[in-house]
Amino acid sequence: MYTDLPIQAIIPEVQQLFRDQDTGVLIAEPGAGKTTVVPLAMLEQPWLDGKKIIMLEPRRLAARSAASRMAATLGEKAGQTVGYRVRMDTRVSPATRIEVVTEGVLTRMLQQDQGLEDTAMIIFDEFHERHLHGDLGLALALESRAMLRPDLKLLVMSATLDPEPVCRLLGEDTQVVHCKGRTFPVETKYVAKPAAVEIESWTARTVIRALSEEQGDVLVFLPGAREIHRTERELLQATLPPQVLVHTLYGSMSAEKQDEAIRPAAGGWRKVVLSTSIAESSLTLPGVKVVVDTGLSRASAFSPRTGMSRLVTQPVSKASADQRRGRAGRIAPGVCYRLWSEEAHGALPEATRPEITSADLAPLALELAAWGVQSPAELSWLDTPSDAAYAQAQALLRQLGGLDEAGRLTPLGRRMNTLGVHPRLASMLLRAAELGLASYASTLAALLQEPAGLRSSNASAGGAGTDLRPRVEALLAAGSSGGPPAAAAGADGAAVRRMLQESRQLCSALGSAAADPVRPDEDSCGLLLSFAYPDRIGQRREDGRYLLSSGRGVRLAGAESLSRSAYLVAAEADDQGADARILLAAPVQEQVMLRAARHLLHEEVLVAWDRTTRSVRAHKRQRIGAIMIKESTIAQPPEDQVLEALLSGIRLEGLDILPWSKTSRQLAERMRFLHLHMPDWPDLIEDRLTDELEEQLAPYLAGMRSAADLKKLSMHDILLGGLSWTQRQQLDEEAPTHIQVPSGSRIPVDYSNPEDPILAVRLQEMFGQQETPHIGGGRVPITLHLLSPAQRPVQVTRDLANFWRETYFEVKKDLKGRYPKHYWPDNPLEAVATNRAKPRTT
Repeated sequence: MYTDLPIQAIIPEVQQLFRDQDTGVLIAEPGAGKTTVVPLAMLEQPWLDGKKIIMLEPRRLAARSAASRMAATLGEKAGQTVGYRVRMDTRVSPATRIEVVTEGVLTRMLQQDQGLEDTAMIIFDEFHERHLHGDLGLALALESRAMLRPDLKLLVMSATLDPEPVCRLLGEDTQVVHCKGRTFPVETKYVAKPAAVEIESWTARTVIRALSEEQGDVLVFLPGAREIHRTERELLQATLPPQVLVHTLYGSMSAEKQDEAIRPAAGGWRKVVLSTSIAESSLTLPGVKVVVDTGLSRASAFSPRTGMSRLVTQPVSKASADQRRGRAGRIAPGVCYRLWSEEAHGALPEATRPEITSADLAPLALELAAWGVQSPAELSWLDTPSDAAYAQAQALLRQLGGLDEAGRLTPLGRRMNTLGVHPRLASMLLRAAELGLASYASTLAALLQEPAGLRSSNASAGGAGTDLRPRVEALLAAGSSGGPPAAAAGADGAAVRRMLQESRQLCSALGSAAADPVRPDEDSCGLLLSFAYPDRIGQRREDGRYLLSSGRGVRLAGAESLSRSAYLVAAEADDQGADARILLAAPVQEQVMLRAARHLLHEEVLVAWDRTTRSVRAHKRQRIGAIMIKESTIAQPPEDQVLEALLSGIRLEGLDILPWSKTSRQLAERMRFLHLHMPDWPDLIEDRLTDELEEQLAPYLAGMRSAADLKKLSMHDILLGGLSWTQRQQLDEEAPTHIQVPSGSRIPVDYSNPEDPILAVRLQEMFGQQETPHIGGGRVPITLHLLSPAQRPVQVTRDLANFWRETYFEVKKDLKGRYPKHYWPDNPLEAVATNRAKPRTT
């Protein structure tokens, strides 16, 4: 046992904690030894009672390494007392009592046995990394405890995690145990990369400097495999000190290569290990005294707007930078070279964003449906998934056939969830098996899961560009020949071997170990991709770009064989700009696509107003999402849809499209006037179609489809027809068309402004009228425009009595001078009104 590790000091406290309760949190600083000591310390506890311990590790390399070190402590090999389960590699036996598993494996185990009846404890190691499956595993384990296994013990371990939120999640009685680490002082040197220098070149220079200035092995953190290989070339082309070996370390490497990278160097030799963030935690690299950190990591970023994921290179958090720095102080004082400035360090985020807040949630939604819940809110989380992102994930699963419209798991969805791949690929594999193309689909799925190997074998796969077909053929050829093709092996033979192994496992999971009974052809790749990416079926536009069924625009980087394809399926795009650049795709024939996506084909009858022709046009359309497959004209569309479209056209065009005569417009204005002053009256506004007017119009529109047809309407009859006999009487009384003035003339009332109706009348016709006329039940005085004999306004008033009293005599002087032949009495209230120059004499 590791008697010299700091974790030994608190082991009795941890053992006692779990004798007393079932949940706990262990915060152990780097170098404490928690990963390899704590599980072994639990083996002889009485509560174990013959059951096993499962320890969750976020990464495959860390899981294998931890299991091997624990097994070695017991004098055994992995697979005996201590074993592991990772993707494509399992070493367990009936004697295994500690299983170290990766996150996805834990989810599978919980799905197969929700009570985990043979397990006494689950340990969540390095939980601060907050991977999606880690959060899911904890949520499912908590649900299992609550519903089936109250005795199931849960331990969350980390070096940098804030324990308070985890304690609240596990339960109010959860206790935290702290343990100091065993780290030596690490000097930090900020050597910021000049803007004009490539990151790989500056990293190589800094490594060479570190080798000359410091002792021990050098661990270098780079964002991804691409930068690792470029930096490796820079170093191998430079003059390195004698007896220095350069190793690479990243997740998609073979287990043998990974083990070689972390194995101690032979006596007298020094190692430079170029690694991704895989070496940030859990792993021990003996001999490392120097860390060179680019401060970058690569992560998958999912865009809910486009439904696409892309790899992004981003600055690490302060917590990750400190984890990386600490690797230099495990065995002795060390040095960390940071390739950024101290000022830039202050701007880094404090912690890495939990994956569940930004990831593609389709795998999570499928897992939850298989668990028996339709909403994440039914489980307990540190960070609950976003409602919008989760709804989008469910929508995709419905397209893939994994969920029904109610969000429940379908029989296909249940089978999809057993394959252990993304739901897109699972749907493709199962549908391909039904068509006799299981082997081809398994090869395609393996390629799509191995982006690093896929990139490096680009040229070897039989053709440059984005076309996936030559790459599938190259991998199929490698499988049939028993080894990787020469060109592919030169690019990344290990990646090819992993893809072949994955392909065989997927084929076996589908129940197919032999060649496909149906011979694949040039359409097979696009056909199968359409099963996996129904939202990325692309239709070629006139300008050569493509419109995806999701509505997203995409483009090919340049002219290539795919450029002539009317349809293609984009398996991967960079999600940059208005039109994303297609990275991987295959063509698909329209008829092949229609057969494959018939469950996605939506047929609709569209009856709508056409503003160009000012008429109702009817079409039948076949669509797959945003893609228009076929459109045809319908001669006799349903009358109810025609009516709705015609009314929609009136709304769009405005009421001026209707045939308003002078009398019908005045009628509408009178009705508006009454509505303003008597709200029980219909609301009729001339510049829009109101519900009341629509109801009145509808019976008269039968058989009409255009603006020309509308000319046949009589708006006066329509408006009047909507009124009862009582309302018509009230309209005539309270909003009369004309008012009879003292001269005997019937003068029309102008209602164009419903708040201020106007009566324009010659002054001489109002002689003898003492008060202003009122309408609207006597509530609204009419505004009088008193006119000269030449019909020009000489006074505007709503108070006729005051006009006679105060203003008339001034107006009279002016009018008498201009119209001397006309009658201008001194007493207008006693004078005879006239519509002539002078009143008639009897």
